[in-house]
Amino acid sequence: MSLYTEDIEICECQWYLFSEMENHVGEEGMKMVNHTENGHVDDAVTVEEKECEDGLIYKVTDNPPMHLTILFAFQQALLSLANQLALSLMVAEAVCGDKNPEFKTKLLSTTLLMDGITTLAMVLFGVRLPLFQGAAFEYVVPLLALQTLYPDRCDAGKPTVTTMFNETTGMNLTIVTNATVDEWDLIMSHVQYLQGSLMTAGFIHFLIGATGFVGLILNFVGPVTIVPTILLIGIYMQRAAVKFVSVHWGIGLLTAGLSVIFSLYLARWKLPIPMWTKKRGCHVMRYPLHQVFAILIAMLIGWGVSGIFTACGLLEGNDLARTDIGHEAIADANWFYFPYPGQFGPPDFSVSVFVGFLIATMISVLDSIGDYYACAKTCNVPPPPNHATNRGIAIEGLCTFFSGIMGCGHATSTYGGNVGAVGITKVGSRQVFVLCGIIYIAFGLVGKFSAVFITIPHPVLGGALIVMFGMFIGVVLSNLQYVNLTSTRNLAIIGLSVIMGLAVPYWVEKTPDGIQTGNENADRILRTLLGNANLTGALLACFMDNTLPGTKEERGITAWQSSETPEEGQSSVYTQGDISLYDPLLPERVKNLSIMKYIPFLPNPKLKQTKRDSFMSEEMHSLPAL
Repeated sequence: MSLYTEDIEICECQWYLFSEMENHVGEEGMKMVNHTENGHVDDAVTVEEKECEDGLIYKVTDNPPMHLTILFAFQQALLSLANQLALSLMVAEAVCGDKNPEFKTKLLSTTLLMDGITTLAMVLFGVRLPLFQGAAFEYVVPLLALQTLYPDRCDAGKPTVTTMFNETTGMNLTIVTNATVDEWDLIMSHVQYLQGSLMTAGFIHFLIGATGFVGLILNFVGPVTIVPTILLIGIYMQRAAVKFVSVHWGIGLLTAGLSVIFSLYLARWKLPIPMWTKKRGCHVMRYPLHQVFAILIAMLIGWGVSGIFTACGLLEGNDLARTDIGHEAIADANWFYFPYPGQFGPPDFSVSVFVGFLIATMISVLDSIGDYYACAKTCNVPPPPNHATNRGIAIEGLCTFFSGIMGCGHATSTYGGNVGAVGITKVGSRQVFVLCGIIYIAFGLVGKFSAVFITIPHPVLGGALIVMFGMFIGVVLSNLQYVNLTSTRNLAIIGLSVIMGLAVPYWVEKTPDGIQTGNENADRILRTLLGNANLTGALLACFMDNTLPGTKEERGITAWQSSETPEEGQSSVYTQGDISLYDPLLPERVKNLSIMKYIPFLPNPKLKQTKRDSFMSEEMHSLPAL
């Protein structure tokens, strides 16, 4: 999904938007000219050239009209819907619940609900930028590692078949005994291990932000460490994509191919859409609808092809690719379902699971910080100050803790794809993302909605995963722009980290008895640690990057720091907002208390006063002499 493409001209892709905003010309600083009879784009709408260059139509602090807010909020909500479905199904498979429609429906509802709550918390109380919070893909690696290291974890819920030889009759006797553990109880036991482990990891995540520990981490971690670490996530996730798409390669590749065609090959073509407005009557607007919703449209087409194949009898015996499987789940699902804490039982704890989640948490923190700065750059506002970054990480950790209580089995994290969508739509209003969070809460409460989406054929979902994971890897590699790629030092660190991150988990998978310390619990913990590609790659990259001689410019750290800290006299380039937009929603009297300077996630009132005095001094010097 080409969400980071910014070559769409405002005057073309936002035709309808400008015509609807004609009554708000004064507020947005846009100029409209009279419509001509031929209705061409260039004649119909003219926007100030400066506004097109600066970017946003609606700034971070602006409030668009409600009907436009609803339109943009639904667009942002639908962009990442497929990701939420994919990760919830991976959690279901990890806990042996992939064959239980009731559990999958409840799990997806819980995921959507927590996505909405976390998005609201981030926009209103966190970093206060237009950001969407969704299921964190950093947690895919530990989930896949659990499946690889413990392939027999689901056998306890299956009936056992024993074959005995009867000497009297001379015949074999097959005895089928009932499952030792009920299927639902087996699923719940696995979920409860995820719950307690995720709650603990979420609490540590919260402490990293609340104590300001993020700044210390960034002193030792740069692009040379982050790129191979997150790259290993994308490479490792191909296992999940292949598992889904291999059910029917034809349908899967069709879905993936259509996504690529819509998002890339047809990126410069604008879809003509007939519209009617009170000002212009019937007319045609051109908007890249097929590009913005490329994956969703491709999934709908793939779903339809699966339906045709099912009706024609071409998918006999291939239940995971059929569309007539799972109708009972839709019929049995309640119209409204209210996820609640402890719905899957009391939380339990597993050291092995916790270690995997803790590694994912650290990677998620670094990934989110990068998204914060990317969003600020897209919105043309100052980079987030330390207190806003700390508060954002703390909110993510707190919501991860509550995701564990609710039984999601994964954390929530910032989605860079939605940041790219802000660049395309030119709408960065926080109000849009507040409504987006409310929409996801509504999705989570409507049980039928989740039940419909869990019936999507596996090859359709696999095709979408190929494109999403491919885009994920591409975005990760783009961070190498800050690094000197002609340096043998950097190339060696990146290459060795990736190869060791792949080799060590492969050895653990192929030689399950290779680790024998004499203690079963210690063996399990070591297998989990070494079986996690992120841990091996991250530790090796971080160690080599901080011990091998190299300048900060060579390592890419200087470029990161310069992008995060504006140079002197550069504040005037931020035309879409100032540093005050990051202030928390607190009364002024509270924000001016002297104790605030000791709280890492709240602004220092003394620094704010210094900046205000400096600004007033510059303004006074700029006044003409009397």
